[in-house]
Amino acid sequence: MKFFSCLLLVALFCLAFSKPQDKYTTKYDNIDLDEILKSDRLLRNYINCLMETGKCTPDGLELKKVLPGALQNDCEKCSDKQKEGAKKVLKYLVKNKREWFDEVSSKYDTDGLYKKRYQEEYAHEGIVF
Repeated sequence: MKFFSCLLLVALFCLAFSKPQDKYTTKYDNIDLDEILKSDRLLRNYINCLMETGKCTPDGLELKKVLPGALQNDCEKCSDKQKEGAKKVLKYLVKNKREWFDEVSSKYDTDGLYKKRYQEEYAHEGIVF
């Protein structure tokens, strides 16, 4: 029993002081992106949130909080589902709502660094900046 108590104490100590895995929350991973993309009203609300010209839903606030870091670190903290969703939204905006893409891009990629960084990779998926 004493051995088990010591083992438990060591395990708790390690958990308490170990660095948690730095990943973005997956709390909003099940949001229906297709539903948002087919509704100009819903999509515009997210754009307004990102641009700080409108109210934000909880998931919109989370997106606004993590977007700059995700761009900077090549989405390394994103889940696979988040990466797929980002490409889906990006592709839709570039092909169907270019002015909205340019609006968000002007705020979050003022120097065009991210467009340059991802240009070749996304061109293979039909996304041309």
